[in-house]
Amino acid sequence: MTDQAPKFFTPSELSRRYDGKISTRTLANWRNRKEGPKYTKLGGKVLYRLSDVEAWEQKRTVNGTCEYRK
Repeated sequence: MTDQAPKFFTPSELSRRYDGKISTRTLANWRNRKEGPKYTKLGGKVLYRLSDVEAWEQKRTVNGTCEYRK
């Protein structure tokens, strides 16, 4: 069993994960509105844990457009 530290992304790194289609400003807006993936603040820096990002992505995975309706 390996004891690996969790992977974290900065807002810039997370934006790059989505090829810049989600900007760092959008991420900041989502944090302000309590939307988007969970994040952690350490030493004044915003960090996104990979497992939280993947959980957020999974919640938004759908099989068809009909699933977008509320």
